[in-house]
Amino acid sequence: MGAAKWIGGIIGFMVKGPLGALAGYALGSLFDTDDSSADSRRGGGPAGDMRDAGYAGQRNSFLFSMLVMTSYIIKADGRVMHSEMEFVRKFLRINFGEAAVDEGQQILLNLFEQRKQMDRQNPMAFKNTIRDCGRQIAANLSYEERLQLLDFLVNVAKSDGHVCSQEIEALKEVALYMGLSVKEVESMLNLGGHSLDEAYKVLEVSPNATNDEVRAAYRRLALKHHPDKVAMLGEDIKKAAEEKFQSINSAKEIIYKARGIK
Repeated sequence: MGAAKWIGGIIGFMVKGPLGALAGYALGSLFDTDDSSADSRRGGGPAGDMRDAGYAGQRNSFLFSMLVMTSYIIKADGRVMHSEMEFVRKFLRINFGEAAVDEGQQILLNLFEQRKQMDRQNPMAFKNTIRDCGRQIAANLSYEERLQLLDFLVNVAKSDGHVCSQEIEALKEVALYMGLSVKEVESMLNLGGHSLDEAYKVLEVSPNATNDEVRAAYRRLALKHHPDKVAMLGEDIKKAAEEKFQSINSAKEIIYKARGIK
């Protein structure tokens, strides 16, 4: 399975701008040269309609954006950790099959090399490109889709059991570039926690909040993280959103139990 069959080729909003420039370097050598690949890059064969092409373009752009931002988070502390790469490989293996694992890894390696080349000329070059990619993502992905992308990045950072200060700073940078907030990063960093303090951070409320404020915060969070909001990106992405949604519900239950809220 070539890259054109997994990530779909360079279509969608990533075809232009900074994402398009990175895609040309990172994906170019992976495309199949057979006819079926060409059809995939066009969003389907002759029978493919505009709706199919639109779906594929949005999904492909999301996936490539995810890998671009992942390359920035993984290298935030100057190292490429095996656990972080394995987290990405596992995601690709489960959702796209074994062939996508090597391709996804090669895309990341290409992005690492591109960063090295760019930073030789200007130490801020790749960071500036990530900023511009974030703005492109903000202009083309829905709020809910960007939240799901951020959730993936947070999980990459958490995959080795410790999120260092450089990774937290990089996550906050990327979130702001994509039009999200630092508070949303902190919320996701605490997902899966079991303490009351972590639960409050997940719901983005103070421990001093009233019961009504806690209820409102949960409703607001549940609405913006609802899995149906990212259904267009495919079942694999929706499944990840469902797991996040369950963690939000768990945080709510911890707070409700502590407060005696029914």
